[in-house]
Amino acid sequence: MAKATKKQALGRGLSALLKENDMTVRSANHEKATEIIGNIIELDLNQIEVNPFQPRTYFDEEALKELADSIKILGVIQPITVRRIDDKFQLVSGERRFRASKLIGNKTIPAYIRLANDQEMLEMALVENIQRKNLDPIEVALSYQRLIDEINLTQEELGGRVGKKRSTVTNYLRLLKLDPIIQTGMRDGFVSMGHGRALINIDNTLTQLEVYEKILKDGLSVRQTEALVADMKQEKPKKSVSNTTPTFVNESQDKFNRFFGQKVAISANAKGKGKIAISFGSEEEFNKIKALLNLGDS
Repeated sequence: MAKATKKQALGRGLSALLKENDMTVRSANHEKATEIIGNIIELDLNQIEVNPFQPRTYFDEEALKELADSIKILGVIQPITVRRIDDKFQLVSGERRFRASKLIGNKTIPAYIRLANDQEMLEMALVENIQRKNLDPIEVALSYQRLIDEINLTQEELGGRVGKKRSTVTNYLRLLKLDPIIQTGMRDGFVSMGHGRALINIDNTLTQLEVYEKILKDGLSVRQTEALVADMKQEKPKKSVSNTTPTFVNESQDKFNRFFGQKVAISANAKGKGKIAISFGSEEEFNKIKALLNLGDS
């Protein structure tokens, strides 16, 4: 039964091509190796080299073990993809399946054979990497940037290759302008892509880091971070015209800030009319302001 299943998986076309009962080509030196392009065969794992263009350098060991356990029970459901290189085969995609199969001691693995030059290898590896569900935003952004730099794609062309809108590609690439500390935090899951997109609107790197630290300290949501950044950007023009602000406002600004423990935006015209805006970054900060104003819960 197992043998019949294996034959069905490999297909009649390959069986007729090889004229072999076992339908296996385990070496690139096999007499039929030049005729197997476009077919799925059972390859010896020792005949396969990893992809030197693989953009993914970290493989989660726990996730790899889970995949290995699944392969032990169900087998490799989706064949890996390889290309022929001299007397070896080289991985194009499927390195996790390849590693997991070796982990449980399998000797062979189903593989789809295709033709690919070095540029195509890089492109396929990057695109497959991008399409994975568990990539962090910085990994995706770096893969996008490599496709643009090494394959000379425009953002429009790249969007077509990976099935994304140009605006989506742009949003990812902009994350690479963030301070490396923030990028690391995003890769480690401390902040999300939404946080990063808000932070990128801050031009000053030191200010970026200050807001990043506040996000971590106060557990700010993406929406709270966006509001905080928007408030900061609104305050800039007010500082530039501070010389026209009435003296009584300038003299009291620091007192307001210290009293509320927050940045308080005060504006007034020459006639003395104006407004006071108190920023807060969380419900806890809001409640502190309420308490300071003796507003209570009523």
